[in-house]
Amino acid sequence: MAGAGILGADSELSQHHPQKRRRSGRWWELQVRRRERWLVALGIVLHAVYMLSIFDIYFKTPIIHGMDPVPQRFTPPAKRLVLLVADGLRADKFFEPDSEGRFRAPFLRSVIREKGRWGISHARPPTESRPGHVSIIAGFYEDPSAVTKGWKANPVEFDSVFNRSRHTFAFGSPDIVPIFCLNVPHSSWNTYPHEFEDFASDAAFLDHWSFDQFHSLLNRSYNDPKLKQLLLQDNLVVFLHLLGCDTNGHAHRPYSSIYLNNVKVVDHIAESVYSLVESYFNDNQTAYIFTADHGMSDKGSHGDGHPSNTDTPLVAWGAGIRSPKWLLHSSQSDDGFRFVDDHGHDLPTPVEWGLTGIERVDVNQADIAPLMATLIGLPCPVNSVGNLPLDYLRLDKADEVEAALANTKQILNQFLRKSYLKQLNSLHFRPYKPLMNYSSILSEIEDLISERNFEAAMKSSTKLRSLALTGLHYFQTYDWLMLMTVITLGYIGWMVNLILHVLQSYTYLSANISLRKQKVAPGTESTIKRVHLGGCLLICLLSTIMYLENAPLLYHAYFAMTVFLWTQIFSNVPFLKAVWRDIASRKLGSSMKLLCISALSIFILEFLVSSFSERKLYTWCFLTVGIVVALFIFLCRPGRPFMAIYIWMACWFISTFTLMPAEIPDNTNLVIFSGALAVLIGMAARWYGSSNKCDKFLLFFTQHDRRTRIPLLFQFQAFLVVSSSGMIWLSTSHRSREKELMMAHQLINWSLAGISLLMPLFSPCGLLERLTSIFLGLAPPFLLLSIGYEALFYSALSLVLMGWILVECAILNLTEGKDAPGHIESLEVTTINNNDERNLQLFDLRIPLIFMVLFNVAFFGTGNFASIASFEISSVYRFITVFSPFLMAALLIFKLFIPFMLVICVFVAITKLVRLPRLGCYFLVILFSDVMTIHFFFLV
Repeated sequence: MAGAGILGADSELSQHHPQKRRRSGRWWELQVRRRERWLVALGIVLHAVYMLSIFDIYFKTPIIHGMDPVPQRFTPPAKRLVLLVADGLRADKFFEPDSEGRFRAPFLRSVIREKGRWGISHARPPTESRPGHVSIIAGFYEDPSAVTKGWKANPVEFDSVFNRSRHTFAFGSPDIVPIFCLNVPHSSWNTYPHEFEDFASDAAFLDHWSFDQFHSLLNRSYNDPKLKQLLLQDNLVVFLHLLGCDTNGHAHRPYSSIYLNNVKVVDHIAESVYSLVESYFNDNQTAYIFTADHGMSDKGSHGDGHPSNTDTPLVAWGAGIRSPKWLLHSSQSDDGFRFVDDHGHDLPTPVEWGLTGIERVDVNQADIAPLMATLIGLPCPVNSVGNLPLDYLRLDKADEVEAALANTKQILNQFLRKSYLKQLNSLHFRPYKPLMNYSSILSEIEDLISERNFEAAMKSSTKLRSLALTGLHYFQTYDWLMLMTVITLGYIGWMVNLILHVLQSYTYLSANISLRKQKVAPGTESTIKRVHLGGCLLICLLSTIMYLENAPLLYHAYFAMTVFLWTQIFSNVPFLKAVWRDIASRKLGSSMKLLCISALSIFILEFLVSSFSERKLYTWCFLTVGIVVALFIFLCRPGRPFMAIYIWMACWFISTFTLMPAEIPDNTNLVIFSGALAVLIGMAARWYGSSNKCDKFLLFFTQHDRRTRIPLLFQFQAFLVVSSSGMIWLSTSHRSREKELMMAHQLINWSLAGISLLMPLFSPCGLLERLTSIFLGLAPPFLLLSIGYEALFYSALSLVLMGWILVECAILNLTEGKDAPGHIESLEVTTINNNDERNLQLFDLRIPLIFMVLFNVAFFGTGNFASIASFEISSVYRFITVFSPFLMAALLIFKLFIPFMLVICVFVAITKLVRLPRLGCYFLVILFSDVMTIHFFFLV
């Protein structure tokens, strides 16, 4: 099996001359390390490449070019459009009354009752500002590849209502307005500086700023004939972006008086804009659209698909908009239709809104773009997938059909373009059969219009549009099956290679097979060469096919990586056969134990996958584990009842956190108490270590201490924790009073966090002392980034981690007394390198599995990691309040990783404690993580 490659079997020296291997331990270690360097490099490249496959499969840009716009064939009902977008405005907070029974938006409610139409606009996740505005203005759901640019730039240029207008005036946020106006020559726009977006203040002034800019524009036009001419022409769009609700929602939560007052401000601005425009133009030729890009959760965040984030208000009135329709009954039948946020078509209007007697017309957010385009006679944006909501339009039957047909043709053009491009680049093209006769359907619709059979024409047009949307999805997912198969096979191949490496480098199996003198079949080396040659030829063949189909470069990488991994597996077939023979020769009990532990491992990994959607599973997990482990300690170490009680209490304590809501309420006093608790835990750990130096049971825990202690280090770290607690109270109280973060407080907080992170570098090398120092060193930044119960979770997690170490000490103490090196389940003490590390055994799988559980708990204890929106942006307000998305995101992610770093340090300490090969354990962690990855791959 020599020459099997970087992932292949051991060389002949290690297979046939075990005596030489024992004399050449250093040589064997170098061989393992060389192979591991290649394996680590391969793993980094593989995961980077396969991670990008998510964009090719699920997040492929829906934008294509080359379609002609479809002009409207009727006279538009309006000359101009005013679009008001209240960023972050929740539907329920807009429609419901306040505590005194008065409604917060009296003007827009009067519009709903007297002048126009209303409904709920359903947004699709991610419910962020940029995707929401793209849906409203361009009519499609955001190009997901924009996430790689932080939602700030257009990775692919797209069409919008602003592009099609004769002129657009836009005022608002520097994060939104430039996206649509920067490259539009027929636009006039202005934005306020980023520094205005300060979360420590009341952001309602941002909305006033946008209105003042528009008001100033109209005033200037009286002395500027060119500007006056621009304003008086048709196909005009005015866009006001009102950011106040979003900023105040993040800073103060949507149930705060500041946010609710901002709803009143937005309503007042809508009324002022209406009065201003009507008095200026005085021609009843203006249409008005009021809506929001997304809502706001109770915790002051957005991004996921919760109704509080996806449900936004929509109010339309003015030229071309129908009058309110009063209903005799408010019930609606369920027709099975689902909006993009998966909400039903028959959801009742809450009684407290006071609008149950007025017809409500809900839409998908992307439907607003064709509505706006139709109102002022513009072609729909060519990339739009919105359905024209005819219930909002006041048109005669003929114009209704023409508007619907234009919408259908525009979506059909996208389908035809995608079909053409895919056929052009496919060796074997699979057309979308339901639309192969689309031209005859169009001709039939035109004939029905000529015959003035508008009802039949409308039905045919609606059906054709639905088929075109389905066809777009068909071509958007055209390569899914192929790509998902290749990526899945690649992950499986990677995991098999990891298993091979662990078996060859870190277990007794390779040595045992050598001792039994397994013969290498004649011609094995030439067979391996043929396997490698076959793999290279297959890669060349697949790359040629990809090239002929003009496939993206990454497609070549996916196929090449997968073929390479399986080539390495097939080149190790002799070793796999030898392993199989070795396992088959063992007793049935050993084989059953292997199967049981494998099944248990898969069960735990699937449990972790399920926890991403139901974090309360961890509560039951720790309640059960606390009892089981406490009984184990009590029975195996009967002289240590307090240790059993401690582990039971620690597990039950941490089990409460995953029962708590992901919406973390502010509780400054609890954060300060958590700082005091962290100091007490540090003192208890120091006392425990010093009072048990001679305890044989804890000898494993302290035997690595060889450095002189630094007496003042612990006291200094405790002082930093106490100081951080003081600054939490000082910064929070001052910000709540003065609505600002003092520069002095900001500098002190940054200094405390930075200095404390450096302190563990100077700690003693004793295992307990080093872990205590790391715990105290990470505490100040975590406390400063905490707002509520998650600060207490940090201490709870540390108590559980200490319990894990004590359990491993108990297992080690029991096992070291046994002398049964011949069984697969025994603790093998033969070392494999100069670091006195022993071989991995089946029972050692518990350590990477426990690490995986605690790894996830470290995230889910402070929120729902399945949604980044579940973490509080207000956590960073002691370091920065002026809106800076990348710095705020970096601080937030750093906070999330602090508990994880604590788990990592304990994991490393345990591998050192029980003399396990650390890299071998890491490879097992990667293996288990990739099992979960495959499951998540199909859940994106």
